[in-house]
Amino acid sequence: MATTLFILNDSFGNISIYDEVTHDEDSASCHHVPPPEHQNKLIPAIYALIFLLGMAGNGLVLMVLCRNSVRRTVANTYLFNLALSDLLFLLSLPFWAVYYSLDYHWAFGSLMCKVCSAALALNLYASIFFITCMSVDRYLAIVRPLRSQGCRRLCQARVVSAGVWLLACGAAAPALLLRDTWHIEQLGVTACVLHYPSGDWVVGLALTKTLVGFLVPLLVIVTCYAGIGRHLLAVTGTGAGMGTGSGTAGVTRGPDKGSGNVDHVLKMVVAVVLAFFLCWFPFHTVTLLDVLHHLGVLRGCWVRHAVEKLLPFTSCLGFSNSAVNPFLYCFVGNHFRQQLSGRWRESWGSRGPGGGGGGGAGGGGVGGGVGGGGGTSVGGGGGGQNKRGSFSTRLSSLSRKLSDLKDLAPTEAGPI
Repeated sequence: MATTLFILNDSFGNISIYDEVTHDEDSASCHHVPPPEHQNKLIPAIYALIFLLGMAGNGLVLMVLCRNSVRRTVANTYLFNLALSDLLFLLSLPFWAVYYSLDYHWAFGSLMCKVCSAALALNLYASIFFITCMSVDRYLAIVRPLRSQGCRRLCQARVVSAGVWLLACGAAAPALLLRDTWHIEQLGVTACVLHYPSGDWVVGLALTKTLVGFLVPLLVIVTCYAGIGRHLLAVTGTGAGMGTGSGTAGVTRGPDKGSGNVDHVLKMVVAVVLAFFLCWFPFHTVTLLDVLHHLGVLRGCWVRHAVEKLLPFTSCLGFSNSAVNPFLYCFVGNHFRQQLSGRWRESWGSRGPGGGGGGGAGGGGVGGGVGGGGGTSVGGGGGGQNKRGSFSTRLSSLSRKLSDLKDLAPTEAGPI
C-alpha cells in the first residue's frame, strides 16, 4: 500500500490530479508517457481548423436568426441557443490550442483556467441538451402537429431554453470549482488541472458526464427520430392521406412533392443521429474505459496509456460537433439557404451601381424598368410609384401571412 499522486489525462485531454491511497501496485507503477512531438503540433492545428469553421458557421447562423424577425419559431429558438453555446466554447478553443502546443503548460493564469474549463463543460451539456430539444420539437411537429400546438409556442420555448442553460450550468459547476492551475514537478509545467478530492470523484463525475451528457440524450433522440421515421413511412404507404394533406398525415401537399419532402426529412433524420453518435461516441467510450480502470474492472498500465493516447483525438472529434452543427442544422435546410442568399443579395445589391434606388420592386436605374415595366428609363415611370408601393405593401403583408401559415405545417416549422 502506498500513497501516490496520480497524474492522468482527464476526459478533455487535459491533466487532472488527485491524492489517493492505492492497493494496486500496477497502477502505482504507471507513469505519464509524454505524447509524440508531432502530436503537439497536430492537435493545435485541428483545434484551429475547428475554431475557424465553427466561428464562421455559428456566426452566420446567429446573424441570420437575429435579423430574421418573421421566422421566430420554436425550432429556431433552440437553434439560436445551440449556436450561441457552440460559439462560447469556440472562443476558448485557442487557449486550449496554445496549452496543448506548450505540452500542458498553462500561461494564462488561474481565472482563465477556470473560465475556459467552464466554457468547455458548459458546451458539452448545453449543445447536447438543445439538440435533444430540437429532436423532441421535430417529433411533435411532424408526428403530433395538432395536439402539440398548445405546447409548441415561442414563449414556452424560451422558458425551456432558460431551463436548459440552468441545468447545463449546474452540470458544468464542478469544472469551475475543481479546475485551477497547479505546478507539477514530475512534468515540469504549471498545468490547468482538475484537482479531485479523491478517486471517487473521478468515477462519479465521469459517469455523470457519460449518462447525462450522452446516453440519456441519445436515447431521447433515437426514440424521437424512430417515431418520426415510422410516421413518415406510414404516410408514404397511404397515398390518399398524402394527397389530401389533412390531419396528422398532412405532412405534404401532394404525392410528388410529398415524396420529396419525406425523403428530405428522412435524410435529415439519419444525418442528425449519425452526427451526434459519431462525434461523441468515441469520446465517451474512452471516458468509460478510464472509469472501468479506476474501478479496478480493467487492470494494467496499458489501459491508462491507451486512454492517454486516445483522449486527445476523441476530444477533437467531439469538439468538431460545434463546427458541424451549423452545416447540419442550417446549411442543409432550404429556409436557411434562402435567407442567407437573400441577405447576401441585399448586402451586395445595395452597393451595386444601381443599388441606391434600384433594389426595390420598381426602383430606379435599369432594374426599375424591369420591375415596373417602364423600359430602361431612369425613373421607371414616376406616376406609378404610389400604386407600386401600395401593391408592394399588400404583397408583403400576404407574404407574412403565408409565412405564418407555413410555420404551422410540420415540414416548414424549422430549419430541417
